[in-house]
Amino acid sequence: MTATTSTTLALFAVAILVSLCCTTTDANDKVNFREKEKQVLDQILGPGRYDARIRPSGVNGTDGPAVVAVNMFVRSIATISDIKMEYSVQLTFREQWTDERLKYNDFGGKLKYLTLTDASRVWMPDLFFSNEKEGHFHNIIMPNVYIRIFPYGSVLYSIRISLTLSCPMNLKLYPLDRQVCSLKMASYGWTTDDLVFLWKDGDPVQVVKNLHLPRFTLEKFLTDYCNSKTNTGEYSCLKVDLMFKREFSYYLIQIYIPCCMLVIVSWVSFWLDQGAVPARVSLGVTTLLTMATQTSGINASLPPVSYTKAIDVWTGVCLTFVFGALLEFALVNYASRSDMHRENMKKQRRQQYESEHALEPLVRHPGDPMAIEKLRPCEIHVPPQRDNCCRSWLSKFPTRSKRIDVISRITFPLVFAMFNLVYWSTYLFRDEGEET
Repeated sequence: MTATTSTTLALFAVAILVSLCCTTTDANDKVNFREKEKQVLDQILGPGRYDARIRPSGVNGTDGPAVVAVNMFVRSIATISDIKMEYSVQLTFREQWTDERLKYNDFGGKLKYLTLTDASRVWMPDLFFSNEKEGHFHNIIMPNVYIRIFPYGSVLYSIRISLTLSCPMNLKLYPLDRQVCSLKMASYGWTTDDLVFLWKDGDPVQVVKNLHLPRFTLEKFLTDYCNSKTNTGEYSCLKVDLMFKREFSYYLIQIYIPCCMLVIVSWVSFWLDQGAVPARVSLGVTTLLTMATQTSGINASLPPVSYTKAIDVWTGVCLTFVFGALLEFALVNYASRSDMHRENMKKQRRQQYESEHALEPLVRHPGDPMAIEKLRPCEIHVPPQRDNCCRSWLSKFPTRSKRIDVISRITFPLVFAMFNLVYWSTYLFRDEGEET
């Protein structure tokens, strides 16, 4: 074997060994990456290395309070209950803080973050929702929670939760109102000397784009701080104010238009004959009962409050108009009987006068001046009256009952139109400060 052949074989063997070493090294690197993640977790969270009971230090390792940045994503708003004064919301809630005890080597950027699903292994802020009535986590298919630990010690906690929160409402302008429902978060045990909550810079609250509410529209939302002071100290607090505008079209179709129709139907009795007593009584009583039922149904869907609502003014006035139409028929019926009685009395007096003077002899005694005076026609001088269009128009209706009906045909619609003008101008063109 020549020297050239030996050299070639040696180089070939070296190339094969280098290739095998590189392949083994790459494979080991891939395996070691997963192994390193486990080693890092054991290193920073192992027994005796990390105590979850101790809060992190302050900014830049100082002894100041731990700062927790909060942000959330509102996924849906299920219901807004007027009678219970509460609303239900589903959101993704996130907290982020720095714990220098959790720093680790990222091996040149290969370990971007570590993931945990057990929140008890690290220190957690003791945040709670102060206006919460009910709440639950989501565990389908797996618990919707994760914790990410970044190489520089930053911790991101994210969880999906559903909450039912109280929302005290002012219903004076119902259903032309706007409501502000808050979501408040505060520290339960740590005072501001140890823990401070801050809204995350940028966009702390996000809302799903296709948010749909059946009777409300989310106009805007505002973030604010609501720190509270008690006997045990001052506690950090955050809040979100969600401003809802009630959709009026539903109430226009379901309440306002039907009430207007009932009031107008009650006016039909003004055009019926005075003698149609069963028809007019049935119409008045039916519209009155229907209006009362409508009012009861509206009040059943609202909480009992001590003040007067806008819908109470509307239903009360409509009920008054319907009741007034029924009373108008009672007045017409009384006036009709009074007219009939007066007409009968006139007939009786006329018959009596005719019977008394029917047998008197028409004898004229000559020279009797009284007889001559009796034969002269009586002349009555009546002072001229000024022409009055209303009086001349009412003179076309000889009976008082008919006049009452005619006046009611004009008065009731005119007063109702004036009420509508005042009502809508008062509640539609109002200041926003009055709403809240």
